Amino acid sequence: MLLTSANAPLQAEARQPIPLLQLFAEVIRLVVMMYVRFPLSLRNVEDLLFERGIDLCHETVRMWWNRSGPMFAGDIRRQRVSRMRRFRQWRWHLDEMYVKLNREMVYLWHAVDQEGEILESYIAKTRDKEAVLAFMKQALNRHESPETITTDGLRSYRAAMNELGNSEKQEINRWANNRVENSHLSFRRRERAMLRFRRMKTLQKFASVHANVHYHFNQKRHLVDRHAYKDRRSAALAEWQPLMA
Repeated sequence: MLLTSANAPLQAEARQPIPLLQLFAEVIRLVVMMYVRFPLSLRNVEDLLFERGIDLCHETVRMWWNRSGPMFAGDIRRQRVSRMRRFRQWRWHLDEMYVKLNREMVYLWHAVDQEGEILESYIAKTRDKEAVLAFMKQALNRHESPETITTDGLRSYRAAMNELGNSEKQEINRWANNRVENSHLSFRRRERAMLRFRRMKTLQKFASVHANVHYHFNQKRHLVDRHAYKDRRSAALAEWQPLMA
């Protein structure tokens, strides 16, 4: 496989072979992006890569996203946190959704900022105060404290806020939490494509990786014009390429 500059003429002497390790890293980035970002199964990714001349097993797709997905998500999260900490009017929205796990109901907690990006995902078997405390402590340790935290009327939020000393930051309105409610839709589509989950550890890992990778490429096409969307899409891809370079 050859790599040429987009601005240079397609001449044989101008072509440079891609180093093997760089090519390997590009394939891994492509596999993780396709599997996590789009509602595809492991075998769907295998077939799509085969059409592009890349022959690998679907179990290799599983291994690569399991190993490299959390690293990519961690790098994206750290870059986002460093940008958002300088934003003073930082508002969080907290909510939970049920997920069926081997015929058992568990809860996926989400913390979403005012721009609709998921900051934290947490899996728990209950909706009590202990679950909210564990979720809130994890989010606060990674992202520091926001100015306002919007929740629904669940009493567990109030009890956890009082223990953490954030009760004055809590805001409860009927329609104020619609942003986090809409953030569940992309995960629901992905859940149906994966035919649900079987283990809590897998659910926790995938929810965290999916939240960061999916919203890294979510450029809100319906809110901007075509030129702005293309610029944002190019910037997202440019930030994605250096991962695991």
